[in-house]
Amino acid sequence: MPAAAAFSAAHAPLTVMTRGGAVESVHMGSVAVVDGEGRLLYAAGDPEARTFTRSTLKPLQALPFVAAGGPARFGLTQQEIALLCASHSGEPRHVAAAASILAKAGNRAADLQCGAHPPHHYLAHDQVPPPPPYSPLAHNCSGKHAGMLAHCSACGYAKGDYLDPDHPLQREIRRAVATFTGVAEGALVMGIDGCSAPNYAMPLRSLARAFARLAAPGDDPHFGAAPRTLADAMTAHPIMVAGERRSDLALMDAGRGDWVAKVGAEGVQAIGVRSRGWGIALKVADGAVRGLHPATVAALDQVGLLDDAARTTLARWARPEVKNYRGIVTGGIEPVVVLDKCPPRERVDVVGHDQ
Repeated sequence: MPAAAAFSAAHAPLTVMTRGGAVESVHMGSVAVVDGEGRLLYAAGDPEARTFTRSTLKPLQALPFVAAGGPARFGLTQQEIALLCASHSGEPRHVAAAASILAKAGNRAADLQCGAHPPHHYLAHDQVPPPPPYSPLAHNCSGKHAGMLAHCSACGYAKGDYLDPDHPLQREIRRAVATFTGVAEGALVMGIDGCSAPNYAMPLRSLARAFARLAAPGDDPHFGAAPRTLADAMTAHPIMVAGERRSDLALMDAGRGDWVAKVGAEGVQAIGVRSRGWGIALKVADGAVRGLHPATVAALDQVGLLDDAARTTLARWARPEVKNYRGIVTGGIEPVVVLDKCPPRERVDVVGHDQ
């Protein structure tokens, strides 16, 4: 994708940073709210903006393993299934679950190719991490990678190159992503994620459609009960998907089992709403996470999903204060996103497919 294409999207203001009561910075972006067929219900900015999914892709990357019966074969707990979809904080519970998934499938921490970084729980608690080395088990993507290795064990695939885009595992994932999002494989733009796995860019609306399908109550025509298995695990154990003081934990707590939420790097958020069969996706154009959470809460409110209890749970994410190094409040992050209701459409275009 040419670099110039990143500037072609007709993004709209999502959030502003204020200082002294005046706007200092503006975060542009887009929002798409769709039904299970991908029909736009509400939108802001450009719902067709091509967006790298980053970690919002994790439930889709787990689909082939779960649809093939991998969790039952290796005796994974529901908490461990949730970890397959996690950008976790590297808390002891996360490290133990990743190690357990590996051991149950006959793999080791040394087989992980996600790399290593300071565990996120230090940042979440405003603490300074200890010096390296860090275990790959504490990498936020270790659950995803442990699941990928488990699928290789189940299928007899080679493990040394499991992240190669031409590896059978990655080909299965790419087909699953195309099928679940409605985007043809040839229209998916591939890049390499922070954890070294292939990742894909697609229209924001297509990401929203995937989360509407993830949140659907019945069996999926292609993947059976696998999407529901993943959604059930995520909503039952959101602490395993994120960690203490993390945004996805707050969102799924606020949703009380109804919202399947997954954040991604560079300002991406996806949510499936089980009671309505909706999918919601947001992208902050400049990738700043500070602009993402207030816009997410505001979007949920504008489409009628917040009650008083949910507003209380999400209060610290809705309008966060900005403080300087002395702890003095200097301003805040305020949502300015406005969702427009979209007219009904007779059919949905499938990206890259002839209709």
